[in-house]
Amino acid sequence: MFDSLQDRLGSVFDKLKRRGALSEADVTAALREVRVALLEADVALPVVKDFIEKVKIDAVGQDVLKSVTPGQMVVKIVNDHLSEMLGADHVALNLQVTPPAVIMMVGLQGSGKTTSTAKISKRLNEKERKKVLMASLDVRRPAAQEQLAVLGAQIGVRTLNVVPGEQPVAIAKRAVQTGALEGFDVVMLDTAGRLAIDEELMAEVVSVRDATKPAETLLVADAMTGQDAVNVADTFNQKIGLSGIVMTRMDGDARGGAALSMRAVTGCPIKLIGVGEKLEELEDFHPSRVASRILGMGDVVSLVEKAAESFEEEEAARLAEKMKKGKFDLNDLASQLKQMQKMGGMSSLLNMLPGMNSAQMKKLKDAKIDDKIINRQLAIISSMTPHEREKPEVIKAKRRTRIANGSGTSVQDVNKLLKQQQEAARMMKKVQKMGKKGMMRGGLQNLMPPGMGFPK
Repeated sequence: MFDSLQDRLGSVFDKLKRRGALSEADVTAALREVRVALLEADVALPVVKDFIEKVKIDAVGQDVLKSVTPGQMVVKIVNDHLSEMLGADHVALNLQVTPPAVIMMVGLQGSGKTTSTAKISKRLNEKERKKVLMASLDVRRPAAQEQLAVLGAQIGVRTLNVVPGEQPVAIAKRAVQTGALEGFDVVMLDTAGRLAIDEELMAEVVSVRDATKPAETLLVADAMTGQDAVNVADTFNQKIGLSGIVMTRMDGDARGGAALSMRAVTGCPIKLIGVGEKLEELEDFHPSRVASRILGMGDVVSLVEKAAESFEEEEAARLAEKMKKGKFDLNDLASQLKQMQKMGGMSSLLNMLPGMNSAQMKKLKDAKIDDKIINRQLAIISSMTPHEREKPEVIKAKRRTRIANGSGTSVQDVNKLLKQQQEAARMMKKVQKMGKKGMMRGGLQNLMPPGMGFPK
């Protein structure tokens, strides 16, 4: 998501930052390119016009033109206005009501409502320790209610039992009543969708809303549908009133314009984003962080949060103890690879790194970092015996052939992995020899193996 926009804006701002001084004509020409980039990314025309107008007022001021680094000042102004367009601050789900808090999920068929219902329920249950009840109101789509029940069983969240022939409003009332009687904190209502907006759909959603008085009415919108998603959001907001938006498929290859237009067109905050198919792949939407990522400024806060979520204290303590002794075997390497997987893979982490200009990002993309490499490396390690994992030095030619055959990889792949482990082990020994004072004097660059630096 946003890749093409990031590339276009990156090249525009790289040119600006290389200039010692900027004239008003330079800024105007750059903003013309920004305008084209936003339109090509499928951002709504009125939103683009308003955005460029606001940026230009600030960007051609004397403070910018006379500043020490005018190019960077323009980038900061664009970043601030981009954050504002996306919604300025993160808006969390409102659960500060008398339990049970009712969350009604609405949207078109195929937008990902049922999966998003399960994702939010899992998140509330595991991270916020909320007792959640899910109920499917979709009596038209075959097996819709069964689908939610299956997802509920997977995540350990209860679903309302199905009563044949019961209509959506009756199901919703029974769900809220059950939630109140049995002490649930949250009741998730997964409403029916249609292929397109029609009067019958809206009448049904309005009836459910009036019967349950939801604390949150969340529209689930597919980012891949571009401007259609914005139009759908606008219609739903006008007809029933939305409290927030959940954007799905934000990991896709779309241009990103829907996400950028959504807040400006509807006035509703994007609260959550789906970044993958797995039920744990749901994230809070932070406008300022997204803006920074688009402009290639990184997202250190999200990177730290991902690390904290996947951090295993016991494992870290075990590895620290080994580091003190200067040891690092293939079991340790496997542990590190799994940790990286939990954080979303290498390509996901690279997008969050600050200080990467467009040329550097292009080099990394051209290198085609494939997250499947991690899976292959783990398969190779899994094909080894416990003795081989602890003592990699015993893995000679015949063993390498056996491991390659067992993991469905090549001997070259096995050789690369073993070299990677040797480099890591060499660094661990270096840490042990340098000690704390040596580390402070030499810095992290002393630990970097050859060829592991960032592109120049």
